Amino acid sequence: MRPLGFSTGALAYGDFRCALRILAETDATAVELSALRQSELGPLVASLKELDLSQYAHISVHLPSAIEPDFESALLTLAREIPSEWLLVTHPDIIRSWRAWESLGSRVCIENMDKRKEVGQTARHLRRVFGQLPDATFCFDIGHAHQVDPTMGEAVLILEEFQDKLCQLHISEVNSESKHDPISLEAAMAFEVVATLIPENVPAILESKIPRGIDPVAQVTSEMELVDHLLSIPVEVVGD
Repeated sequence: MRPLGFSTGALAYGDFRCALRILAETDATAVELSALRQSELGPLVASLKELDLSQYAHISVHLPSAIEPDFESALLTLAREIPSEWLLVTHPDIIRSWRAWESLGSRVCIENMDKRKEVGQTARHLRRVFGQLPDATFCFDIGHAHQVDPTMGEAVLILEEFQDKLCQLHISEVNSESKHDPISLEAAMAFEVVATLIPENVPAILESKIPRGIDPVAQVTSEMELVDHLLSIPVEVVGD
């Protein structure tokens, strides 16, 4: 059964403890601890031993999406303090010292990018990244792929080429301003195009922002139920 849950950054901006309190009232079995801003990584790592994460079959950490050049070494030092079985979801454009990142092996989980970034949007871009980090794994962001190419043709190419590296999904709707929204009917129909290319054991992390004034537990549950439905189409097995 697919582990399914939320990014803490989507539920509570910069406040992973608040997000975990919300998720504790749901049936989430996966969580991504978000440290999207450089200043958030140190406090998150320092608190890991205090957190009760026993509810989750799958845990990952989203490393900062943008860093100052002189922070890369400190980031890698902090990353090595994170439990070795957790994925380190990484935007490829923050990487400068490729050999240092390569030492983290399959823990480095490269995410495909939205239209704001110059690298990581297409299969061709990702081929170059994985050429530099051959042991790295892959986090497929369906919302990013849909924003870059609404036909989902590029998404199919990406999944066909890198399915053997796929270790996590990011799911939300990404709007024209590259912000994460709850999943619309249009996005849901697009996601169904690639559902058959995603193995049923790959954990899914939702990044849908929860609107203010709405019961967050109810909204989280509703979004997870929708995603579970969208990804319920069985993977087609092609004979030899």
